[in-house]
Order: sequence, then C-alpha cells, then structure tokens
Amino acid sequence: STHMSIWYLTVTIEPLPPVVVGETVTLKCNFKTDGRLREIVWYRVTDGGTIKQKIFTYDAMFNTNYSHMEDYRRREDLVYQSTVRLPEVRISDNGPYECHVGIYDRATREKVVLSSADIYLTVMSPPNNISVLAENTPAPFSRYQAQNFTLVCTAKGGKPAPSVYFKRDGELIEVISYVSPTAGSEGGGSAGVRGARPLIRQDLDDTKLQKSLSLLGPDGRPGRLYTESPRRSSPARQPRYEPSPATETIPETVVSREFPRWVQSTDPLYFFSNTHVPQSDGSITVQARLTWTLNPQLDNDALFSCEVKHPALSMPMQTEVTLAAPKGPKLQMSPARAKVGDTVRIIVQGFQVGSPGMGMGGVFPEPLFTWTRVGGRLLDGSSEREGEELLLERVPADLNGSMYRCTAQNPLGSTDTHTRLIVFGESGLSTCLITNTMARLHITLSSSLT
Repeated sequence: STHMSIWYLTVTIEPLPPVVVGETVTLKCNFKTDGRLREIVWYRVTDGGTIKQKIFTYDAMFNTNYSHMEDYRRREDLVYQSTVRLPEVRISDNGPYECHVGIYDRATREKVVLSSADIYLTVMSPPNNISVLAENTPAPFSRYQAQNFTLVCTAKGGKPAPSVYFKRDGELIEVISYVSPTAGSEGGGSAGVRGARPLIRQDLDDTKLQKSLSLLGPDGRPGRLYTESPRRSSPARQPRYEPSPATETIPETVVSREFPRWVQSTDPLYFFSNTHVPQSDGSITVQARLTWTLNPQLDNDALFSCEVKHPALSMPMQTEVTLAAPKGPKLQMSPARAKVGDTVRIIVQGFQVGSPGMGMGGVFPEPLFTWTRVGGRLLDGSSEREGEELLLERVPADLNGSMYRCTAQNPLGSTDTHTRLIVFGESGLSTCLITNTMARLHITLSSSLT
C-alpha cells in the first residue's frame, strides 16, 4: 500500500495476501487526522487505470452512506477505519482498489484536503477441470513400425497458471522439454517433436540416450531398429551402436513371429512441452504434451497420471489413464432372427474389461472400429466400413450364413470379433426344409438309376 501524508492526514490500507475465488475479503483503510472528516470514497480501478468505479461513498456533511457493500466505521482518538467487504470474490475482482479521504482545511472551511492510498487485490483460482486424452486418435495399430504417441493433459480455470507434470506408474517421468513449434504446425504430432530442439537434461547420460535411440529404425528392418532422434543434436556425435544378430536373441515365447522385434528399452525418451492460453475471464488454460515412441509390449497396462499443482490447492489435483489394447468387443445383432428384407444392425456393445482405464470398458485410447465381410464385399459394395455399428439394409436370402468381422484397434493393439448372419426366408424355416426334401429326392433318383 502506498503511503501519502499531509501533516494532519495520513491514509494507509492494510496489506492483503492473495485470496482464493469464493472467499469473502475485507479491505481496510486506516487514516489519522486532526481535522474534520468530509468524505470517504472507495474506488475499484479497471482497464489499466483508465476507469475508476465508485464502490462506496461516505458523506459527512449529510451523514449519509451510499454503499454497495457492507461497511462499518469506528472512531478512537481521531483514528478512523473504513472497511469494504467483498463477499464471494470472483476472478474479475482482481486488481487495484483506492481509498480517498477528504477533510476540511483548517484555514478556510470551504477547501477540502484530500489524501489516498491504494492496494492491489490478487485473486487466485484453482483449476476446476483437468483431463487427459490421446492426440490423433482413434488411430490404427501398427504391427511393423513404431509410432510416436502423445498424451495431452489440459488444466482449465487456474489463475495463476498451474504447473502440470506427468507420472508413470506413480513415478515422476524424467522428460526432455522442448518449445512447441508455432501453433499452426503444432498438430503435426511426430513431426512437431522431430522439428523441435530438445533441451537434453544434463543428467541424461550417454548410455541412457543410446539405449533409447536403439528403439526403432527408419529402415524398418526387424533386425536393427533405430529411432530418428529429434534434430539429431547431441546423439549424432556418438558412434552408432549396431548389435550383431547374435547379441539379440529374443525368446519366441515373448515375441510372436508377426510382431516386430521391439528392442526392450526400459528407458524411452519422453518429450514434454506445455502451452499457456489466456482466457477472457483472467484464468489460464495449460496444455501439457508428453510424447514418446510407443512400445506396445511395455506400455500395455501402464498407468499414466497427470498432476496439477497450484497455490490455491492444498494438494495436487490428478487424473489418470491406463493404456490398454482392446480385448474382444461384444457384438449385438438386431433383430436376432432376421428375415429376408429386414434391415440388420450389428453394434459394438462393449469390451471384456481388461484394465481399469478410461474409455470403452477399460480401453484407452479410444478404439477405431473397422467392419469387413469374410470372403466378400459388404452389402453396399464397399470392402470395409468404419464406426461402432454396421448397417445391412434389406438383407437378401443369399447373405444367409455370411460372416462379418469387426476389428477394434488402438495404437497398443488390435483384436477381431466375428459374427454370423442367419437369414430366414419369408415363411421362416420352410425354405430350408424344401431344399432338404429336394436333396433327398435327388439321392433316391440317382440310386434308382444305377
């Protein structure tokens, strides 16, 4: 608070620590004088000082209050205190307040001597919403090429901006921070990371870096997989470590033949960036991104949590997701007994719950669904359809017994479920009976001919 004094009038405002949205705040203006009080006016200063809005007036001449808030005054030995209470503070109450006091001049009763003090009220708001999603999903599973994977944690409603960090299975993740590229190219996912300059932490020693870089290779050859390191800054100077096939025996029980020979790196490189977006209400939305090369063997069932620290919170807020590949969706066909000409719907109902994660019955990220017909095209002539349901309009009799495959996949894995369509003729089972009778007739005829 500033301190202005004329020899018979001093005005001070008691300092205030930052307050949290929703609290009630009392601003206290103290002044000492040996003159007669003329008026007290409180102002709220907005728009960088250009607008002063009166929030309370006390006029001693008429002894009237024009108060928009509660107040009380007491007089002790020419020490006065004027208080203004702000109930349930909002973010918009943040900013400077001024207390102006006027007394009558001793020499001439007509003149008024003015003095003032000001205070800056800092209003904090804890984040009111945090969420984690996987960027660029739903996306297919890639069997032969390692993919970059990005988790995005968004914290909304915080003022000042909260700090956001990621943990894996309860452990803080050691990250390489990078400044995300311009907003336009930021959606590039892997391209964004490759284009960015990683600020490699001092404690990331060469062996760790080496181990992580042996994760995958642009050549895609299953024998030796390398990662393309972002900007190849420091790793480029190190000699490339090429394991001979002899040093890389992986037991067949662990890796099926169609699976790539993922190098079991327990120490992937995690790239981290965060963006602050100011909101119109004065709060800041923080988006933190964690990107690494996904290893489906190691990352399935890994628990990632995003934690948010803020001065208005006594404990960090957190939200978590468990990465999980889809395991066999349950399919529902309606109607269950289809007749020729019916429209049949096959819908994904849910999953066998594998792990307690977000998304559909324990699958995270959200799966991509693809429908195909085994050994033929779908009814509309297309070879495949995407979505959570397959619609077969006005089914003909020749679709009886046809088999449909629903593939559910996310970057961690893929699973197929099959269902068979049984189509009854107009008069129920009679068509089947007729064909059987015909067949029997044919046998009798042929046997009598011999």
